[in-house]
Amino acid sequence: MLSQVRNETYYLAIKELHDIQLYPIFTLCEIAGVQRSSYYKWLNRKESKNENFNKKLIPLIQEAYEERDGILGYRQMTIKLNRENNFRVNHKRIYRLMTIFRPKSRYVEKKKKKIY
Repeated sequence: MLSQVRNETYYLAIKELHDIQLYPIFTLCEIAGVQRSSYYKWLNRKESKNENFNKKLIPLIQEAYEERDGILGYRQMTIKLNRENNFRVNHKRIYRLMTIFRPKSRYVEKKKKKIY
């Protein structure tokens, strides 16, 4: 998940159960152990600039990952994105976003020289 809301999975479940099964929100919030006011605050919130930027950044990461056949790790990915798109993105953000959709960089082993 891109947002950093603490109980977002609970809120999403409450919203889905209320919309589909028509369960009362009061009961669902009580079962989930969250305040009803917190649910409504989450429901009416606006996405932050960071969340919007992360949503734009993830397709670029996936595209660069596929372009280089999965070789790039988070450090090289940061360098590539910063150079090509004139970003100033920290490597920690790239690392966090890459762990969300879990691409694994391939480890290319160097050939060892045989000494006879």
